[in-house]
Amino acid sequence: MTARPFDLVGKRPEPANQRRINPPRLLLQSFLVLIGLGTALLKLPFATTSPITWMEAAFTATSAVTVTGLVVVDTGTQFTLFGQLVILTLIQLGGLGLMTFAVLTALALGFKLKLKHQLVAQEAFNDISLHTARRAGASIAGFALTAELIGIVILSSFFVPELGWPEGIYHAIFYTISAFNNAGFALSPDSLSGYVTHPGITLSVTALFIAGGLGYIVMMELFEHRSWRKLSVYVKIILGATLLLNIIATLAVLALEFGNPETLGALDSFTDKLLAAWFQGTTPRTAGFNTLDIGALTAGTSVLMLLLMFVGGAPNSTSSGIKISTFVILLAATRSFLRGNLKVSFFKRSLSQETVLKALATATLGMAIIFLAVFSLSATVDDEFLDIAFEAVSAFGTVGLSRGTTGELGTVGQWIIMAVMLIGRLGPLTLGYTLTVRRKSHVQYATTEFPVG
Repeated sequence: MTARPFDLVGKRPEPANQRRINPPRLLLQSFLVLIGLGTALLKLPFATTSPITWMEAAFTATSAVTVTGLVVVDTGTQFTLFGQLVILTLIQLGGLGLMTFAVLTALALGFKLKLKHQLVAQEAFNDISLHTARRAGASIAGFALTAELIGIVILSSFFVPELGWPEGIYHAIFYTISAFNNAGFALSPDSLSGYVTHPGITLSVTALFIAGGLGYIVMMELFEHRSWRKLSVYVKIILGATLLLNIIATLAVLALEFGNPETLGALDSFTDKLLAAWFQGTTPRTAGFNTLDIGALTAGTSVLMLLLMFVGGAPNSTSSGIKISTFVILLAATRSFLRGNLKVSFFKRSLSQETVLKALATATLGMAIIFLAVFSLSATVDDEFLDIAFEAVSAFGTVGLSRGTTGELGTVGQWIIMAVMLIGRLGPLTLGYTLTVRRKSHVQYATTEFPVG
């Protein structure tokens, strides 16, 4: 007998075997169901302007649900309005998380969630407390809808004068949802390259995907306190690291591409170059839009983007990657070790050993997944190594940027990228939880020395 998604408290207790639930596994299954449903809808005759294969429909649905943006068919020309609306729906559900909407629906209907369903919500919200998980659905939905409404109004003021009311508003809606959810889907084959010197559109889009990449916890705390002193250590770290990475990436892109005639070198003014460098420096951390030709970037810029895509955004956000918090914790742990300290601390607060080990496990699993993806793609796709590595890291970080390899993947390559996109969206640590059962050992063994380095 299959248990219903939500049960009213007070019903007859379920058998013990039904109570043993693996929240990450259920979350994975939910994503797979959504991908399957999206594939079927995109394969309908009226969803496309010309027939597409089941593989193309599945790849598009997976890319939308995982908010990646890698495409094998052009979104703006291959899909009808119905097909594009299906993609937008998949992006919204995938970006905010299926469990967010499930919890919100259950609470709206007046249901009380049992502990096992709270655990599912907790996993979807990336290990925030159970108390928070019970009310997080409404908060996340409210934050997302408010941010998207503001984005639609702002982008409409730029698109409507250019495209007219119906098309302009639709473009504003499409790009707002795609940007806020860090999806990177665009209605033009060259993404936003046509607006490379348009400050209104490029800055609005970057504001949307940065807000989505920071996550609702950071944004809500900023809105409530509006004072640096009152912010939590977590929010201070996320904001500081995000700002620092964005500035460093922008300056690096500006320096590396300044004389490249196929990218920044083709722009006339320094202001235009700086604007383009800002957009291309911030988008790799899972946004996926581009205003410059990715395939024309120098090798140095491409390697820099590999790091940015691997790091990703903040936890509890619409972005992926190993998360910026993981990256910062690993750097801090390295600094502490080099200084001879056994404790990792931020702003006079120490981190637990479990937190440090979790960060280490997340990064290690992430690197292992990328290595396996690059190895598999190298054996099946005939392309340059940098392009293949770029594609694999982009899929893992659910970024959506490509140096042209997506169209050359072939069936096997597409299956590999689809798997990596799904793993990247769920998170490598969630995958580990899905495949294994965590058991704490109470056995203490004698300490031994082991050479390292």
